[in-house]
Formats: sequence, structure tokens, C-alpha cells
Amino acid sequence: MLSQVSRILVVIGGVNWGLIGLGYFFGGANWNVVALLLGTIPMLENIVYVLVGAAAVYMVWPR
Repeated sequence: MLSQVSRILVVIGGVNWGLIGLGYFFGGANWNVVALLLGTIPMLENIVYVLVGAAAVYMVWPR
């Protein structure tokens, strides 16, 4: 279960970073989906970033 949740969070983070990079090449657009969805709630936005980071660490940690 934890592996599946981690995988989903890592994919969400990867897609988000990809969109941020693409937005830069297309006129500096802000395509940060997490910020667009949760930007009005900064604490929740930061929690999502921490969870995505923790999921990435979990995915590369040897099991």
C-alpha cells in the first residue's frame, strides 16, 4: 500500500516539475499545478511538497 501511494506521489511530483519546466519554455507561464490548485492554502501546498519528497526518498531507499 505504501509503495503504491509513494509511486502515485512521485508521478504527481514528476509531472508537476515537467510542467514547470515546459511553462518556462512557453513564455514563462506558471504551470505549477500544485500551486495553482492549493496556492490559496500555503500550508497545504507545502505539505504536498513534503509528502512528494518523502515518497521519492522512500522509492530510492533500498528495501
